[in-house]
Amino acid sequence: MPSLYPRPAHASRRGPLATPAEVAEYLGVPVKTLYQWKYRGIGPNVHKVGRHLRYRWTEVDAWLNAQAAYDLAV
Repeated sequence: MPSLYPRPAHASRRGPLATPAEVAEYLGVPVKTLYQWKYRGIGPNVHKVGRHLRYRWTEVDAWLNAQAAYDLAV
């Protein structure tokens, strides 16, 4: 079943794992923000591969979709 939301053109070329720099660019935030979110436990799920941090694109997209579910109107 096709997605209801358009995917960016580069999404079809991305591999299963992403670097912090790739995720930061995708989300439009500085890499430092991703590290702060990791420390505070509020960002997308991150995995250590050896001594490197990697993100699964599926988890980044799921986290991003969950953020859109919040109603900011009070």
